[in-house]
Amino acid sequence: MSDARRYNLGLVQMRMGPDPEANFASAVRQIRQAAQHGARIICLPELFRTQYFCQREDIRLFDLAEPIPGPSTTKLADVARELRVTVIASLFERRAPGLYHNTAVTLNAAGEIAGVYRKMHIPDDPLYYEKYYFAPGDLGFQAVDTEVGRVGTLVCWDQWYPEGARLTALKGAEVLFYPTAIGWHPAEKEEFGKAQYEAWQTIQRAHAIANGVYVTGVNRVGHEQGDVLGNRATGPGIEFWGGSFLADPFGRIVAKAAHETEEILVGEIDLELLEETRRNWPFLRDRRIDAYAPIASRFLDSAPGQSLREESK
Repeated sequence: MSDARRYNLGLVQMRMGPDPEANFASAVRQIRQAAQHGARIICLPELFRTQYFCQREDIRLFDLAEPIPGPSTTKLADVARELRVTVIASLFERRAPGLYHNTAVTLNAAGEIAGVYRKMHIPDDPLYYEKYYFAPGDLGFQAVDTEVGRVGTLVCWDQWYPEGARLTALKGAEVLFYPTAIGWHPAEKEEFGKAQYEAWQTIQRAHAIANGVYVTGVNRVGHEQGDVLGNRATGPGIEFWGGSFLADPFGRIVAKAAHETEEILVGEIDLELLEETRRNWPFLRDRRIDAYAPIASRFLDSAPGQSLREESK
């Protein structure tokens, strides 16, 4: 790992079309552009090879999955090695017949697989039918060393859970990457759109503050109906809201993308700022690790007259 205390990272906010190979080629072009702008770690959006297919349950779409290592990791490894950059890519993993994951792979500057993370929290909401396709991750939360620093990757729905961010930070991650596919249901945008985006950004900025780390949200952009393999979902589709961003350890927005257009964000990571922030806001020092065991419970039910404190003993 380099001794450099400052480096740039690149966040690729992409628009996906119906052709997976065209999407892959677009991703490679944008990785190259980010590298030309000095990015040392470059992150792609969630499931960047296709439009967001989880808007429907269709058994044929399992054919999109691939092994890891596999064709996509091999091609991205060549690009990472050529450009001497780290690439974070979210893929539809075929682990075994009938067993699939939503998986983020970290490829280091030598073109090696430095880390594999399987999405832990799997949603099942209207137009986000991920439980049909993906088994929950079983590799836990993790951080990996790159040439410039130690980073952790989680995926989309994971970003709403402070436990995942905390455990990844406790493993030494200085930057949390969240490759994402999130957007508006068109009928809800006018009434709820602003609040939904702000909640999404706020929860991740809170992870940055609570853990004293940098946090990135790397989203796709554009209106999609899951147009894959010659067919698409019925209904209004999803308008992916873009707005990718980088927040520093104080929760400040370092860089932010537009809501409607493709964009490559390049932002600086300053590890001295991480150190300074944690010294002044020593949340990790003051944690009461002796008192947190009940957090492993689904819910702390309390019988009449029984306090939660008594129940947790």
